[in-house]
Amino acid sequence: MARIVIIGAGMSGLAAAARLATVGHRVTVCEAASTYGGMVGRFERDGFAFDTGPGLLTLPAVYRDLALKTGKEPLEELVGLTPVDPESRHLFPDGTDLLLPNASRGGVAQALDAAFGAGSGERWSAVMNRGRTVWEATRRPLLEEPLPASPESLHTDPYPAPPRRGLARLRRAPWTLADVAKHELGGHPGLTALLGEYALRFGFDPAETPAGGAVLPYMEQSFGVWYVRGGIRALAEAVYERCLKRKVEFRFDARVTRVLTEDGRASGVELADGSRLECGTVLSSMDARVLRSGRIGPDAAPEAGTPRDVPGRVSVLLALRGARPAGTAHRTVVHAADPAAEAASLFGPGTPPADRPTVQVLRPDDPSLHPAGHETVVLTATARNLGLDWSAPGVADRFADGMLAHVDAAGLGLRERVLWRVVRTPQDTEHETGSFLGSVPRPALAGLGGALLQAPNHGSTPGLYLIGGAAHPGGGLARVGMSASVTAGLIGPA
Repeated sequence: MARIVIIGAGMSGLAAAARLATVGHRVTVCEAASTYGGMVGRFERDGFAFDTGPGLLTLPAVYRDLALKTGKEPLEELVGLTPVDPESRHLFPDGTDLLLPNASRGGVAQALDAAFGAGSGERWSAVMNRGRTVWEATRRPLLEEPLPASPESLHTDPYPAPPRRGLARLRRAPWTLADVAKHELGGHPGLTALLGEYALRFGFDPAETPAGGAVLPYMEQSFGVWYVRGGIRALAEAVYERCLKRKVEFRFDARVTRVLTEDGRASGVELADGSRLECGTVLSSMDARVLRSGRIGPDAAPEAGTPRDVPGRVSVLLALRGARPAGTAHRTVVHAADPAAEAASLFGPGTPPADRPTVQVLRPDDPSLHPAGHETVVLTATARNLGLDWSAPGVADRFADGMLAHVDAAGLGLRERVLWRVVRTPQDTEHETGSFLGSVPRPALAGLGGALLQAPNHGSTPGLYLIGGAAHPGGGLARVGMSASVTAGLIGPA
């Protein structure tokens, strides 16, 4: 029985290890850090606990399938899983307060009509219907199957743009999310901000993202958003325990410095201490760009030219005195005070971070995360990355101050309750997980000539496979779980 070595004990590495060990492979996971989870990290202090990565789960069917295929038991027997309702609260600069129900497109349309006026829900629903067309066209090749050997069919955006009228008929360029907002949502500032937030959270520029990016809100509003009791870290713990039951071997504090080859095929890995592990197959959850530019992979080569900035995330972990107010939404999005300034700060040349950016506020009603009578809150904003030294004195704190001031100006009243806070920047993410420049993991999207597709799971070297957020089908908890499933299927049983 040939050994399989997996580089990285993030969620994709854990999921792949569990699947492969279940079908008879002898699996060893090498993790550079001292614990598992990767992006699904945990920060604990004074009885408070925080997820340092994603805080909510979409498409839980991915992990339900993992639980059944590796242990024949429902996911709900491994973790507490509850739908988040309302799905989100949105606060806009003009004072509009919008509550969106979970997994109810009809309810969303009614909420939009109530907040923005009659007809708003109908406009949004028409865009979501086109998002459904994108979902149906791309679900299998972009999520459930290996990336086609010739992916040209995914180079074109399948979004069915409506008939163009007036000057729009003369436009030859592909339809973008910004075009959808302008021509299909009527340029309404609230609807535009709502659509744009789904792009911004993944570091996509709405002015460049194909219109098919509408599949992101379609998926969330159709299939729902879920919370794992104890935080998403509890999901990582459950998958790790499943790996142990399937006799997966873990080596922590074991940084891989090179993928070894023999006769043109991956044959093992070399660790930082000079030791080697021989095997027949290597799965790497390292960012493919790090694998190449760090000269770790067999086809290693430095990145050509200056890498394009992909924004990262800044998170502020808040330990608050006093209990969570009754009726508080689990997720609140406070939209940017000046959306144009925010876009310029993220995607313009050399523009400093926006003072009042779009901020996601997560406030779980979970007593296991804090001492009695207190509350944990996580603020998250997308921020530019290259050309900005987050470790320089005052840079991170000033940005965090702006985030907190922005949400308090919207009425959340958090600052006066802060016992202490921890600010986490893209540089922390890069240091802890090895992600390329601490960038936001992006889901793969069709269109734009294939520029938004991720690296195929089968690497260019036989016996080397790529999984995780920088491999097909991209970033996010559900997608990295899918990358593990697709890759395990490519390898097959022992």
